Amino acid sequence: MISLNVCCQMVWENGCTVIVMLTALVEDGEKQCDRYWPDEGSSLYHIYEVNLVSEHIWCNDFLVRSFYLKNVQTQETRTLTQFHFLSWPAQGIPTSTRPLLDFRRKVNKCYRGRSCPIIVHCSNGTGRTGTYILIDMVLNRMAKGVKEIDIAATLEHVRDQRPGMVRTKDQFEFALTAVAEEVNAILKALPQ
Repeated sequence: MISLNVCCQMVWENGCTVIVMLTALVEDGEKQCDRYWPDEGSSLYHIYEVNLVSEHIWCNDFLVRSFYLKNVQTQETRTLTQFHFLSWPAQGIPTSTRPLLDFRRKVNKCYRGRSCPIIVHCSNGTGRTGTYILIDMVLNRMAKGVKEIDIAATLEHVRDQRPGMVRTKDQFEFALTAVAEEVNAILKALPQ
């Protein structure tokens, strides 16, 4: 796992304001991710102070946290929003695409109009992370009016950036199903 000091530095240097977390801290008794926010008050990681501002449970599937990230050398403070998806098991896929698509919609609504990168992470940074990124990339291209979408080629592009993204056939099929369901929802919403 990457050190918390390096995580804070990466967030700071890239000007990130949105984090997507797709793992529990502990799954099946195994640590999956370090907790990089305090229960209350603040935590100091090298020159970065993290303050938990709020935590809102949106539904059984996800919650949203707000943090202040402060560079104690410069005294500059930034606000971060973390979207934490809770119902994606370490081994497998969610039981339904709808909660993840609703989650993605909330993430994108918060992110709209920003130019900084979104940080997406799970436990190992490839399986759930790759699947989410693939779904998001394909649906964003569609929203921009791209006429032809090659999901396999998009996955190949993602894997060129980080090997191992979308680790299983089930994850790829889940991504295909999520894209198809979102397309169907868009088509149903069109005026007849």
